[in-house]
Amino acid sequence: MSGSVEISVLDAPVPDAALEQLASVLVDCVEGGASVSFMAPFSQADGRTYFRKVADAVASGDAVLLAAKLDGRIVGTVQLGLDTPPNQPHRADLKKMLVHRSARGRGIGAALMAQIEVEAIRRGRWLLVLDTVPGENGYRLYKRAGWTESGIIPNYALFPDGRLCDTAVFWKRLDK
Repeated sequence: MSGSVEISVLDAPVPDAALEQLASVLVDCVEGGASVSFMAPFSQADGRTYFRKVADAVASGDAVLLAAKLDGRIVGTVQLGLDTPPNQPHRADLKKMLVHRSARGRGIGAALMAQIEVEAIRRGRWLLVLDTVPGENGYRLYKRAGWTESGIIPNYALFPDGRLCDTAVFWKRLDK
């Protein structure tokens, strides 16, 4: 992989080929030990099932789905969850910030984060929240991107191999 990264919004209907590539990114991240809601073993079919649900949320307007392409292939993704309660119309959840291990270290995560903030503002969302495992790649990325850590919840989730992990809760207020 040698080209420049292209970040795009995947609108509904999300093409099957994109769902397949998104699933591959998710499978790679789970295989790499990322605590992103799924347990090992995690198959390509499991990844497709998950991203079909995300595609449904995109179609209903409850989510924004970004893809990062390198040399024409999806190697990263992030979601903006817009399905918030009526008293939180200004807030959104950042979800599933994923970059394939073979494409890391190229600024793809930072590019996805910058674009998801643009998409949030575009939709009137200026307060973003997320959670991540302390000390992992995402944690460092969010710190560099100016997110504020609110605290750590011990034993919040599991790594894919079943070990407990903590989570750090972050927020970021965007300029309106």
